[in-house]
Amino acid sequence: MKTKQRILITGAAGFLGSHLCDRFIREGFHVIGMDNLITGRMANIEHLLPLADFEFYRHDVSKFIHIPGELHYILHFASPASPIDYLKIPIQTLKVGSLGVHHCLGLAKEKNARILIASTSEVYGDPEVHPQTESYWGNVNPVGPRGVYDEAKRFQEAMTMAYHTFHGLETRIARIFNTYGPRMRLNDGRVLPAFIGQALRGEDLTVFGEGSQTRSFCYVDDLVEGIYRLLMSDYVQPVNLGNPDEITMLDFAEEIIQLTKTDQKIVFEPLPVDDPKQRRPDISLATSLLGWKPKVGRAEGLALTYEYFKGLSTEELYAMEHKNFDDYNQK
Repeated sequence: MKTKQRILITGAAGFLGSHLCDRFIREGFHVIGMDNLITGRMANIEHLLPLADFEFYRHDVSKFIHIPGELHYILHFASPASPIDYLKIPIQTLKVGSLGVHHCLGLAKEKNARILIASTSEVYGDPEVHPQTESYWGNVNPVGPRGVYDEAKRFQEAMTMAYHTFHGLETRIARIFNTYGPRMRLNDGRVLPAFIGQALRGEDLTVFGEGSQTRSFCYVDDLVEGIYRLLMSDYVQPVNLGNPDEITMLDFAEEIIQLTKTDQKIVFEPLPVDDPKQRRPDISLATSLLGWKPKVGRAEGLALTYEYFKGLSTEELYAMEHKNFDDYNQK
């Protein structure tokens, strides 16, 4: 009988990581999940724990990684991903994007495994090119409040390409744009869960600046499909994955009010430092290379996401709103 292929997914208890665990279980892999639970939640993967083809390691990838036995693939998705998180734990964010990726690449080299790293649209910073193509080098403030995340991801890409060119390692780089869906945290800090959380609590929706800044939202199932196809491709340069359907934050707030059937007002606050004014992926490379493009429209995806949040218990909502970072090493 053919031995199942084994894949390590770091950040497995996070929003994207947990959905990737689900997908690779369905594809017949033996999945090894790893997470230090600094932003992840065991509730996201508890349905997988009884399965023979899933195992979980509670471990910080900023420390040495050891996985016994064969390993065929690695998905490196461990990282705080929201401004609220990485502003509270800036050093941990930098470490997971430097030490963490170094350990994952070293493990991939040891096991002769193919590795895909989760990069981000934030490598483009506050872009001066619109929409953003993979050839654009970005406009990032390395010493601004967002620099700890942006530069961690940029370093991660550089380290990955160095392992590919110097060691011949099989590497893939996914530049992920705004993604949403079930298992997001309400205190994620990003606009979609923030708006839905405010609506659920009966609060007014907070729009920053004049609300003219734009974002493009990709439903999680579409994103996971793109990641799967990229991992199985033979392309080593960065690839944008996201939904190019762009919307202003003011219009998006109105959509959330209509979706939730609430009568909340929209209130305005000053624009945060270095907040990107435009965010829209050019996905022509992913479409031509992978035959991929999003299928779930925003109206359908938002309805599914809102139903998920409405179905959570009070205890689950509380857990999603409160996270204690005091125990993590910030040296």
